[in-house]
Amino acid sequence: MAGFRSIAAVGKSIEFALAAGFAAEEPVRTHATQVRLVRTEDFDTASSTLVRPALSVLLYRVDLNKTMRASWSSVGAVDGRAHLPVDLHFLLTAWADNAEHEHQIIGRAIQLLEELGALSGPLLHPDGDWTANEAVQLYLEDISTDDLMRTFDSLTCDFRLSIPYVARVVVVSTRDGVPLSDVLTHVQGLRPDLADAGARTVGATR
Repeated sequence: MAGFRSIAAVGKSIEFALAAGFAAEEPVRTHATQVRLVRTEDFDTASSTLVRPALSVLLYRVDLNKTMRASWSSVGAVDGRAHLPVDLHFLLTAWADNAEHEHQIIGRAIQLLEELGALSGPLLHPDGDWTANEAVQLYLEDISTDDLMRTFDSLTCDFRLSIPYVARVVVVSTRDGVPLSDVLTHVQGLRPDLADAGARTVGATR
């Protein structure tokens, strides 16, 4: 149940985790590979601005997690806070001067993220205001080639070797809330004993 900064914090967490993993074992033995969190505008100009070899991390979509929506709405009814579960879709793109180095960067990134499996505890950047038990799962997203190509169609750069990852579930919550009071049911009408007495009186007059 993190705050609104959790979306940015997940991106930072992925950036720092990959950078630490690259420092421990460089994808390209002869050069240090940088990891950089980028915007769409940065991605469009990355060919000329990124110092290669590099791996860029682009958040390109934020989706409502419909599966968890009802559960978190129930939590909100209890604690009075708003909780929105979302999935964050990232595009990890390799930048190098030759194909072999790009493949090595992608391979090392996949290895690190699959080894992690999830971001939790000290792996989550503190800006997210995380609670002690929160974790964000990382999955290599299964999307079609056409969908991936359409993502690049919205950018000004040409298609590059990339892998899509999804961070699930990030719950963006409000700070404070007022729990709903208990619902009291009021039924207006005759009491059962009065209704029975009325029926007996009618029967006696007959």
